[in-house]
Amino acid sequence: MSARELVVLGTSSQAPTRDRNHNGYLLRWDGEGLLFDPGEGTQRQLLLAGVPSSAITRICISHFHGDHCLGLPGVLQRMNLDRVAHPVPVHFPAGGRPWFDRLRSASVFHDVLDVPELAVAGDGPVAVGGFGTLDARRLDHPVETYGYRLVEPDGRRMLPDRLARHGIAGPDVGRLQRLGTLERGGRVVHLEEVSAPRPGQRFAFVMDTRLCDAVWALAEDADLLVVESTFLDADAGLAHEYGHLTARQAATVAADCGVRTLVLTHFSQRYDDPRRFGDEARPVFGGDVVVAADLQTVPVPPRAEAAAGTPAAGRVHPDRRACPTRSWVGATPTGCA
Repeated sequence: MSARELVVLGTSSQAPTRDRNHNGYLLRWDGEGLLFDPGEGTQRQLLLAGVPSSAITRICISHFHGDHCLGLPGVLQRMNLDRVAHPVPVHFPAGGRPWFDRLRSASVFHDVLDVPELAVAGDGPVAVGGFGTLDARRLDHPVETYGYRLVEPDGRRMLPDRLARHGIAGPDVGRLQRLGTLERGGRVVHLEEVSAPRPGQRFAFVMDTRLCDAVWALAEDADLLVVESTFLDADAGLAHEYGHLTARQAATVAADCGVRTLVLTHFSQRYDDPRRFGDEARPVFGGDVVVAADLQTVPVPPRAEAAAGTPAAGRVHPDRRACPTRSWVGATPTGCA
């Protein structure tokens, strides 16, 4: 199977630093390359990461603050220069249409790239294809902002010993997968007899937001969660005021939602030691914590085995059951009626 991995192109927030470019994240997902939030300098970061422009097959913009979108003109113009032949759909908040139009035509160039413009106007699926389903959820930030979630359909894992027991091999394996049954030796063999459930993989991308229900909905059972942690918990008041998360809040969501690998990013330039974000998150979240660095590659964890019992998607965090519109301070919900 092709690689599934995250190529980190930039990890700063409002202002870049000597070591951190503005945002940019490329998700390699089999034959797809989903570019999230191309901030200023993304074109050059792609070059440094060894990623050709042709690897990008879809672009997702969470919102139109500059550190999340000012690299879009350069990326699209580079794809035109390279004569990328395939369409490159771009998802963006519908209310940001004026800013998208300006970025799309920011300067004079020979425009031959097919760019379907897919404005996101509410929660729900925004794309369905061989990669799975791409969903968007409205987040809580001072400007219209969406997070994204990629979900691969559940499937089945073929069991070689059981296939051999029934004398099924070669093209018959694919035939059984397509049809669900196959006649062999005078009896009908069902797919369930020679396979096991294989949960689809999930990826979530959560940028600038306060804690809100959409954060949990996006993160639920994610194999890989990329989430902003602009502030440390000592500055939780500032995080709430400016519409951001702390590392502790991000870790709390990951722990609640059964996330496997947590990628922290979008760090404020006020902090000079990024290790502090990991130090704050690890006591809260027991899984893998990655403090993202520019040009780092983070693999999507190998497929998990199907769990027995009630699926995690049926869980409801106790603090979220009847309070969809409350405000949040720190990691604790307030204002619940």
